[in-house]
Amino acid sequence: MTSLRAPRHGRLYRRMAADAAALGRPTGPAAATTAVTEADLAGLPVAARRYLTFMEVAGRPPDWSFLAHFTGRFRLRPRLPWMRCAAWQYSTSPAVTRLFHMRLQVAGVLPMTGRDAYHHGHGQMHGKLAGLVPVADGAGPEYDVSELVTYLNDAVLLAPSMLLALPITWGHAGDSAFDLTLTDAGHQVTARVFVDGRGVPTDFSTDDRWCDLPGGPVRARWSTPVQGWMKINGRWQPGRGSAVWHLPGGPFCYAEFRFAPGAVTYNVTPAGLTPPPLPALALPEPDRPGGLVPEPARCGGELAPEDMPEPASASGGRP
Repeated sequence: MTSLRAPRHGRLYRRMAADAAALGRPTGPAAATTAVTEADLAGLPVAARRYLTFMEVAGRPPDWSFLAHFTGRFRLRPRLPWMRCAAWQYSTSPAVTRLFHMRLQVAGVLPMTGRDAYHHGHGQMHGKLAGLVPVADGAGPEYDVSELVTYLNDAVLLAPSMLLALPITWGHAGDSAFDLTLTDAGHQVTARVFVDGRGVPTDFSTDDRWCDLPGGPVRARWSTPVQGWMKINGRWQPGRGSAVWHLPGGPFCYAEFRFAPGAVTYNVTPAGLTPPPLPALALPEPDRPGGLVPEPARCGGELAPEDMPEPASASGGRP
């Protein structure tokens, strides 16, 4: 058994919890739901059935929310240096909501915070340097669509059973992929999910996202390859992943994230986000079947351990 303290403290987490409380989102599923059955999956594309079978969604009701914490590194432009980062995220359904709060370390010392949100059909992005100087502020149709498809990406990788309770159309895309179309508040986004022979998700790709470039937002293909799947408390969770823009000048990987075992928790109410921190959680060692997931290409080469910040401890100053 491994002891892991859930790092639910610090200003970053508190801001996200306050955000969730202020939105007044539902505190649970709209109605009592029954467990997913094999019959519920029968009419889906073959690759989607293989994916949902691997993710073991049958036997429990669809999840209606999840909370995730991850660390990694991030860069704003191809030639700019990498910055260490930590992030908290909270997503809900069927009232589609996504809150994402991230803290970066500019030059290793100066904090930059970012907030992405999607709720009531509207997407927003804000960023501040040292908590004072605005460095990003975006809203409008491009952000609405971008945040909605990012919500879909998160559900595919972190909470697959949520897909079964959303207004989603499933499409065939061959034996190793399937398409998803999500509709919310008048917006519609589509993405393709790639899986291996076992049904393990390896990548997510969409053209329904806008890259914030110096000349303004530009629609571009966006993908999120993942790897290192591990089974924690009966659920499969990715170990790490990347976010890549496919631009005319070539692919630009701008984020690499790592999820610690137990970094994702499910069916958390907004009230359940309120600090103080939770006690230490006793978690089993991750189950990593040998050779289960192929290694996709990473941007910037292999990350050395010292390049990846560890999750915050109860006494640390990180968010």
